Amino acid sequence: MPTQIIALGGSLLRPEEAEQRTIWFGQLRQMAVHFEGNGRKLGIVVGGGLPAREAITLAKESFSDSYRLDTVGISATRLNATILQQSLIDIGCNVSPSIPVTTGEASDLLETHNIVVMGGTTPGHTTDAVAVALARDCGAPHCVIATNVSHIHDSDPKTNPEAKPIEELTLSELAEITGTEALRPGESAAVDPIAVKWAMDAGIRLAVLDGRDLSRVEDALEGRPFIGTLVKAE
Repeated sequence: MPTQIIALGGSLLRPEEAEQRTIWFGQLRQMAVHFEGNGRKLGIVVGGGLPAREAITLAKESFSDSYRLDTVGISATRLNATILQQSLIDIGCNVSPSIPVTTGEASDLLETHNIVVMGGTTPGHTTDAVAVALARDCGAPHCVIATNVSHIHDSDPKTNPEAKPIEELTLSELAEITGTEALRPGESAAVDPIAVKWAMDAGIRLAVLDGRDLSRVEDALEGRPFIGTLVKAE
């Protein structure tokens, strides 16, 4: 059974929706228990979300170097990863007791643990890219990118109300939308362009979906039809 990899966007740990978040955390723990009970391996890469934004805002009062600001943001991703890690340890899951700082380290830890949780690794690479790199290092055939939007769209839905959701496309077609050059600080894309490039290089298919509904995540992990965008390898 191949290892399953999920990128959980930091936006999913939404402090402004405390009640929904509590339910979501409970469902995530149930899903982890289910996967472990079936003898499966799960690598989870957690984004920075609000703690990262607040920390970077504070840091900008002292310095503006993008590498250093990214280093601050990575620390926030590891904070979020620690919260999830400890939550899963608390219910008895076989989770790595350390938060790996490279995807190679995470891949090694998955040899002896059912679940490994990590955050970011290197300035300039988002947790989307880290998740794809982890999938590559583990030999996983696909990677689920769970965010707070339902699909990849043909243009930015934040600025174009006519943007249309895409059900299925290839990695090359996705690269035409996102590009393959690293994002500058503050920029965003449907999927991190570096993640798209690495997925193309490794032949890893992607599922991009709204992770606030964990049934969609589970459907994608199980290979069932899911609500979201399937990005096929060439």
